Amino acid sequence: MNTKELLKKVRKIEIKTRKLSDHIFGGEYHSTFKGRGMTFSEVRQYQIGDDVRTIDWNVTARYNEPFIKVFEEERELTMMLLVDISGSEFYGTSSTFKNEYLTEIAATLAFSANQNNDKVGLILFTDQIELYIPPKKSRSHILRIIRELIEFKPVNKKTDINVPLQFLSNILKNRAIVFLMSDFISDDYSNSLRIISSKHDITGIRVYDKSEITIPNLGLVPLMDNEENKMKLVYTGSKKVRKNYEKYYQNRIQLFEENFKKAGAGIIDCSTEDSYQKKLLRYFKNR
Repeated sequence: MNTKELLKKVRKIEIKTRKLSDHIFGGEYHSTFKGRGMTFSEVRQYQIGDDVRTIDWNVTARYNEPFIKVFEEERELTMMLLVDISGSEFYGTSSTFKNEYLTEIAATLAFSANQNNDKVGLILFTDQIELYIPPKKSRSHILRIIRELIEFKPVNKKTDINVPLQFLSNILKNRAIVFLMSDFISDDYSNSLRIISSKHDITGIRVYDKSEITIPNLGLVPLMDNEENKMKLVYTGSKKVRKNYEKYYQNRIQLFEENFKKAGAGIIDCSTEDSYQKKLLRYFKNR
């Protein structure tokens, strides 16, 4: 992809996702993810109905009439986007590949955070950390994140969910909002998730293509394993083959759901045919 095509694609995603974040998700995001606490803003004269516990007795004594302390929410937060860019994400049978779908979700979340004056950081991972962009604010920073999501070429193709969770635990000390985006076809990561969820507000967004759930009976067919980068001949006419695959896939879904529920973390399930806008909005409202 040349520079002109890249900029055009970035701009297209910005227009679509920024509109969503401005008009739909900004308020929901603000109300869902609270700031770190309340900070003193000013004093004003007491009005009927004010909480007497907020009276500033020093100022009241000085002016011989009641004044109260006014506090405001300390809003600034940090959002971290952990995005799986392993080989299995470059797959799709509908009009959208999983990695394209993930990019739009990440961009929408990033613009929502930026609109609320929060910092946004990015971690792209496979079975290693492929790219880390430290949290910052500004439109140009969000556009850089989108460019990397579109253009970045990973070194490895396998997946290990433990890797970004352990990396995040080491680099981020203050509490953050974390969105972990993947198809979650990975080995056990329950311990890493439990540690992270005790420090941060984490949500898992599972993105999948419906054709991945089962293998149809098509006889002997060549199938590409994107994570192994190998073509394999699979006899799909075998009930045992189809049943074993479905069992493996369902086990990974169950592992995802159990791990996040036990950790007290949020869950969003998205097929590439679903409206992620509705999924995110419903999640924010139900929080």
